[in-house]
Amino acid sequence: MNPEPLAVLLEKWSSGDLGAAEQVLLAYEPQLRMVVRRHLSRRLRAKFDSTDVVQSVWVHVLRDWREIGGRMVSTAHLQNFLVQVTRHRLSDRIRRHRAAVEREQAWGESPTERLVQASQPRPSEVVQANELWERMLTLCPPARHEVLRLKRQGLLLEEIAARTGLHEGSVRRILRQLARKLAFQ
Repeated sequence: MNPEPLAVLLEKWSSGDLGAAEQVLLAYEPQLRMVVRRHLSRRLRAKFDSTDVVQSVWVHVLRDWREIGGRMVSTAHLQNFLVQVTRHRLSDRIRRHRAAVEREQAWGESPTERLVQASQPRPSEVVQANELWERMLTLCPPARHEVLRLKRQGLLLEEIAARTGLHEGSVRRILRQLARKLAFQ
């Protein structure tokens, strides 16, 4: 919209024409929403939208237009005024929601949840691990199955040796031989 028709609309609005007010609001709305979006973080967008802020600006302007309208000397002055009011309304909204945004965490973002998710294998990994375990048991003589079970529990070679009565080197040799057999399969 060029400045002349907007100036005419402002005059009509000042004299009480609500249709002119609506056209002025529609003319400035995209610019004011842009002002809000520039300063709105992703987390704040979950709390309110740019349209919410702009609507609260229009409520303020429409309610106080009789007082405000007479002070508007040009369309540029009105534009600057609307941008300033929009920034103030946005600041109020941000202040109002700041504590909630700081306290909340997105689903699955807490460090403990990430650790739990990372430590649990996917179902396909469980199936592959079980298949590998079965192959290892078939490749190894039954007398050595206890060594495999202890290693699967995560025990160190010294601990396996102490529990089975084997030498640590023997435990290492049993596991190495099994690894070779698996590699050649």
